Amino acid sequence: MSMPFYVSPEQMMKDRADYARKGIARGRALVAMQIADGIVIVAENPSTTLRKVSEIYDRIAFAGVGKYNEFDQLRVAGVRAAELRGYQYSRNDVDARSLANQYAQVLGDVFSTMGPKPLEVELLVVEVSDVVANDRMFHILYDGTLLEEKRFCVLGGDAEGILKRLEPNFNDNLDVAGAIRVAVTALTGPERTLAASDLEIATLSRNGKRRAFTRVSDDAVAIALR
Repeated sequence: MSMPFYVSPEQMMKDRADYARKGIARGRALVAMQIADGIVIVAENPSTTLRKVSEIYDRIAFAGVGKYNEFDQLRVAGVRAAELRGYQYSRNDVDARSLANQYAQVLGDVFSTMGPKPLEVELLVVEVSDVVANDRMFHILYDGTLLEEKRFCVLGGDAEGILKRLEPNFNDNLDVAGAIRVAVTALTGPERTLAASDLEIATLSRNGKRRAFTRVSDDAVAIALR
């Protein structure tokens, strides 16, 4: 009887992490920023039907990078969880923190115990409030690590390089058009250009209304990029 091939737990976790990171890096990145008027999410996405940025609940948005079918299943599960909690209790009881914790638990479980491979995704859950200080921006990694970000956040692709280009140009007084320009400059770098049709952009507006999520049209993006 042959002995089974042994791999140490440390090596197994490293291999799974490398696998997930490589899968995520093959995808296109996105940037989220807090501004005075709300939160702006700018994703590189030439598809007109496969959405990377979506509304989860009243003032909460979801974004994902990596394998579309994997993060879209998580998006649907989040919508159902939010609707159920809002129906059973109150709409005010649905918040980004609890949704981010659920996502982190699912990703952590899959990464460490279930299935032959980890999920090749990174997630973003953001919630806009009446004041900037109370906005919430949660970044969930492929292994379930949950990070609370402030001011701006980058997911997927060359995140380190994008952050280096983003930081010098970001300021808290940007409007939506200015935030779009800063995000696109960070995403492209000096060697590429992106047209409005290559982008998916949405905002959570600090408008005091129950529903805050809005998609920015290609025409509006083209005007902002002039």
